[in-house]
Amino acid sequence: MKKPSRTLAITLVIAGLLAIAAGVYLLLADQPVEDSLLQPQDEVTTTPVVVDTQTEIIGTSVEGRTIESYTYGAGDKYLLFVGGIHGGYEWNSVLLAYQLMDYLEANPQILPDDIAVSVIPVLNPDGLYAVVGKVGRFTAAEVSTNSDQLAAARFNANAVDLNRNFDCNWAPESTWRGEKVSAGTSAFSEPEARALRDHVFRTDPAAAVFFHSAAGAVYGASCSSGLGPGTKSLLDTYAAASGYRAVDLFTVYPITGAVEDWLTSLGIPAVSVELTNHTDVEWEKNRAGIEALLNFYSQQ
Repeated sequence: MKKPSRTLAITLVIAGLLAIAAGVYLLLADQPVEDSLLQPQDEVTTTPVVVDTQTEIIGTSVEGRTIESYTYGAGDKYLLFVGGIHGGYEWNSVLLAYQLMDYLEANPQILPDDIAVSVIPVLNPDGLYAVVGKVGRFTAAEVSTNSDQLAAARFNANAVDLNRNFDCNWAPESTWRGEKVSAGTSAFSEPEARALRDHVFRTDPAAAVFFHSAAGAVYGASCSSGLGPGTKSLLDTYAAASGYRAVDLFTVYPITGAVEDWLTSLGIPAVSVELTNHTDVEWEKNRAGIEALLNFYSQQ
């Protein structure tokens, strides 16, 4: 018998190898494939940044509504932001505080490692409830438009102006727009003021910002004469970044027992950020001011 040619032999060997390869492929095709094998070899998997958030009930109002603090980050320097000390009369200051909370939740990377931010969205929940009719989050459309009701909602359920109830030059009566207002029976006579006082003593903030409306400016604070220590830097940093006017001290009419003034007596810089009107939160202006403070205090 004639032997097969060398070319034919090579052809047969190649055909056999192809058959074996096909069989191996069909065998593997029936097997599950690990997800990791499907990933590109040079793909880098990143872990999302998660903000460390703590929620605390720091007290209750005259009518028993909770006053809550939300703390973001784990740094050892606290910055305190407070809305709604004047309740429903300044309801947009509460919405601004809620928007700040949402921003910190969505953008945890903006918090420097050494900074923690505490937000008390509403210090006067009874006054807010009087014009919103609900507890918790609300929209502008839910707020009463009755001007008399809004003005009365500035005060707590004891008809006390909470921003006259703190221990700096306290007096039983103070003024608001030239009118006499009750400042309580003594400094810290109101549960809302005591809740903030105790929170400050526990956290010892490096600085504090109080949202108000509506004068379109940032005001400094003092418990005696001149700005308190560190207040000028806080005032100028926020005002320059936000575009609000910087005003060292409020002098339109005399005020006693203000929380910002009390904080300066403790050596804690504090300012009032006054929104331009009673409806808008002016988020972009305030976002810029807040982020400027985060960076400023991180470098101290």
